[in-house]
Amino acid sequence: MIKDIYSYEDELTKKGYKYIAGTDEAGRGPMAGPLVVAAVILPNGYRLDKLDDSKKLTSKTRDELYDIIMRDALEVKVEIISVEDVDKLNVYMASKKGMTDCVLKFKLPVDFVLTDCMKLDIEIPFLDLVKGDSKSASIAAASIIAKVTRDRIMDKLDEEYPQYGFKKHKGYVTKYHLEMLEKYGVSDVHRKSFTPVKKYL
Repeated sequence: MIKDIYSYEDELTKKGYKYIAGTDEAGRGPMAGPLVVAAVILPNGYRLDKLDDSKKLTSKTRDELYDIIMRDALEVKVEIISVEDVDKLNVYMASKKGMTDCVLKFKLPVDFVLTDCMKLDIEIPFLDLVKGDSKSASIAAASIIAKVTRDRIMDKLDEEYPQYGFKKHKGYVTKYHLEMLEKYGVSDVHRKSFTPVKKYL
């Protein structure tokens, strides 16, 4: 049984792994906006107060932790996958591609990868954990980087497309978002392959 969010990293460090990368995504479910994937390598033995799955944190705490992770991590990689690529690849394959690209772009020689429930086609040993963002510190850190990055993108898109209320729902399927989609039609940043959007094409 895993005792805490640092257990996987601690066990891997004991086995001699030095650069353990955790990777996660934000934005698989929304019907608008990009998919954002992040990967983070934390220092061995690192501890950060309040670190957890980004979905369990307030946006204020996420913003605070984002700054600390960006400062303290050995390396961080972020991939932003466009709406067009999400439509072309499907959201699962887009997530997989983003995670793979993040891992392969690290300058540090990554020797182990922890993913949030995603099997990767890489030569590096990896472990795909169900609900990994609440079981692994480095996956949790990646989930925070991905979520904050995506939320900031959606806030900017809200300025460009104020009629849809992106700042409020971040592109997720809500009653209000569906009402605005019906009223204003499909924008450039809506995912055309998603069922709720298809209806209005």
